[in-house]
Amino acid sequence: MSLRGKVAVVTGGARGIGRGIGLRLAQDGAAVAVWDVDGAGARAAADAIAQSGGAAIACAADIRSPDSIAAALARTRSELGSVTILVNNAGISGFCALLDLTEEMWDRMMQVNLKGPFLCARAIVPDMLAAGWGRIVNISSSSTQSGARNMSHYVASKSGVAGFTKALAMEFASKGITVNAIAPGFVDTPMLRGSPVNIEAAAAASPMGRPGQPEDIAAACSYLVSEAAGYITGQTISVNGGRYLL
Repeated sequence: MSLRGKVAVVTGGARGIGRGIGLRLAQDGAAVAVWDVDGAGARAAADAIAQSGGAAIACAADIRSPDSIAAALARTRSELGSVTILVNNAGISGFCALLDLTEEMWDRMMQVNLKGPFLCARAIVPDMLAAGWGRIVNISSSSTQSGARNMSHYVASKSGVAGFTKALAMEFASKGITVNAIAPGFVDTPMLRGSPVNIEAAAAASPMGRPGQPEDIAAACSYLVSEAAGYITGQTISVNGGRYLL
């Protein structure tokens, strides 16, 4: 499933799932722009891609800011070319009981997890329309399917991503652009390690008995952005080791 000649933007690509996706898409032949608010982390991820034989650049970008996105996109186009693959992976998490949840906490979650994908898609879709081909993959969460205690703001934001995915899929299906989502389960990442979740206990209770790895999500993303998945759009692919079955 070669992506040679394609340019991919991976938001939140400095670490965890985003880093894994960037490495995989580069392995598949795409030139990868690693966008992350952590500029040093983005450079480290781009260096890792280069060391593995791929082509990559790093862009410090805040996906809450249209100006920041515009600057990162201009550099990506200048150095790599027009973008036809967008992976909206950047996101934040958080645990807070409803009655302790402030408007500021709610708004920040929505700005990063939901507004960010909207702003990135709005900026990049014109490249896809010009090419007559495009792939958008939005990273949602298995918590939108099962619910999650003390995570109402997070679950709401990721549920919005799932709905956004379906709406864009319908809007651009006739334009050669597919839009799909991936809903990871428990994936062993720095963000999850920094949360109250006991990864080992959660993994032991799952059917496969192990946590997911970034490479598991990256493999699903690799397929969804390939030519082989050209007739798949508006879908959410659950990569959760059987933790939740639709």
